[in-house]
Amino acid sequence: MTQNNQQHQPESNSKAEKKQPSTTPSRVETAKTKSTSHVAKEAPSPAKRIIHWTIGVLVVVILFFCFLGYRYVQRSLKPLDPTSNESIEVKVPIGSTDKQIGDILQKKGVIRSGFVFNYYVKSKQLAAFKAGYYDFKPSMTLAQIATELQKGGSSTPIGSGKVLVREGVTADQIGDGIQKNTKFKKQDFLNLLNDQQFLNELKKKYPDLLSSAVGAKDVKYQLEGYLYPATYSVSKNETLKQLVEQMVAKENQEMQPYYQKIKDDHMSVQQALTLASLVQGEGTNQDSLEMIAGVFENRLQKNMKLQTDVSVSYALGKHQHHITCIKIMV
Repeated sequence: MTQNNQQHQPESNSKAEKKQPSTTPSRVETAKTKSTSHVAKEAPSPAKRIIHWTIGVLVVVILFFCFLGYRYVQRSLKPLDPTSNESIEVKVPIGSTDKQIGDILQKKGVIRSGFVFNYYVKSKQLAAFKAGYYDFKPSMTLAQIATELQKGGSSTPIGSGKVLVREGVTADQIGDGIQKNTKFKKQDFLNLLNDQQFLNELKKKYPDLLSSAVGAKDVKYQLEGYLYPATYSVSKNETLKQLVEQMVAKENQEMQPYYQKIKDDHMSVQQALTLASLVQGEGTNQDSLEMIAGVFENRLQKNMKLQTDVSVSYALGKHQHHITCIKIMV
């Protein structure tokens, strides 16, 4: 019995093995799975496509703006207008930061960008900019502007100044001072002193002072002697005519108490001022001035020549220590 059982056992086991289903995937199923996976990779979902497209657009936009920013910075580092000769006055207040200075320069039209100026200053480690008034041009580079800011500006507005007219000086000497201390030229000043249209305008305003001056003959400068000795301030926007009129107006103001006396002496203002300038040229102090004035007055009353060296020196254009007959011939 035992042997029969042992002989029949393998057959039952073999039948059991044939009945159990196989858990290993078939080749067909494996191929189908790979094919499905491959199709899924080739065809992403619509949401993923939108995300990829959006990222691509953003990258392009960012690169575009980076390019524009780079070009803007490069342009801003160069002069705003390389061909400009325009002068622009800029005031840098005390305590201004680099950023504030850059903003001021941009608003004044000196540079293209205050932001780039601040970037340039920081990158070059520039410092010690000083307050004051500056004369900048749009043709200047940022390096040139920075150098001027380090040197320091003027304590007063550019183009302004003061003109000192001393007693006894000539029109030529006044012109020298004007050219030295203001934006005006000496020759323009001298030409204005003989400008008939300008003289007629002043005569209407100051008739008591200038009536005889306008008609004066054989004079070098018709307004010479009518420019009162004083210190005159010249503002940035003031014209040369306005400066000269300041001097004439001051002369008229100081002469008010003497107009009637001049008429009583049967003299014109031109004659009185000419005589006064000769006396001043001869005298050295108050006592000598009074004495010389008396001498000249007596000579005029006797119809004598004044015979003063001052008139010869004036005609020759400089002071003469020795007057010769040849010099008198001028």
